[in-house]
Amino acid sequence: MNDSRQQRREQWMNNWHHDQGNSHLWTGLFILVIGGIALAKSFGAPVPKWLFSWQMLLIAIGLFTGIKKKFSDGGWFIPIIVGGAFLVNDYVMLGDLRKHIWPVVLIVVGLVFILRPKKKRPVVFPATGEAGSDAQLSQQLEDNPLRTTDDYVDSTCIFSGNKKIILSKSFRGGELVNIFGGCEVDLTQADMTMPAVLEVTAIFGGATLIIPSNWAIQSEAVTIFGGISDRRKMPVLNDGPKKTLILKGTMVFGGMEIKSY
Repeated sequence: MNDSRQQRREQWMNNWHHDQGNSHLWTGLFILVIGGIALAKSFGAPVPKWLFSWQMLLIAIGLFTGIKKKFSDGGWFIPIIVGGAFLVNDYVMLGDLRKHIWPVVLIVVGLVFILRPKKKRPVVFPATGEAGSDAQLSQQLEDNPLRTTDDYVDSTCIFSGNKKIILSKSFRGGELVNIFGGCEVDLTQADMTMPAVLEVTAIFGGATLIIPSNWAIQSEAVTIFGGISDRRKMPVLNDGPKKTLILKGTMVFGGMEIKSY
């Protein structure tokens, strides 16, 4: 049983680290394409007006999110369909068909929510402890679906928000994607045995991290018209091993707030 759990844990870790490498690639390409088109326009290239519209920005964000998440979650489709509807409505001559755009959009969005695959229940790796602690932990997880003992946190918020409470005693990091939305991750009951890496993508959105006051923060994230704010009080001096949370990713017109109770 323990071997099976360890295999699932290792497989999850390998997949997650592979995704992190691709994440940097797609983020760089996304910014590179926007910069290239803007440069071409500044030199007088015949760039269509709609290409630099807010509608196209929504479509690009949807594609960017879909690629990063391997199109595994239907949330990436919402910005595309909304941006596409506004784009067609404003730049395409449709005549009498214009009045049918939004009913069709609502139908498509509804189908996305109905047909998208259900997320699997997180795999629980209980921490060892006193007799009966595993049963108590399982009961806590059932009573509060916001809680999880996963070593990695994975959250995607597009025009929405959520909250997660992490109970893992060997927290490794994860990925937070917030686009026109936000999330709150509570790590006050978590612990780590090695530095954890948290990949954050915030575009017109943000995240709130609630962490123990004695954790050290090492920021390697790229912020553009955004930032990371550490609002914790002075950390409590601790003679134990140093616990470091490394923040990576890209924040554009978005950011992150870090605090502790």
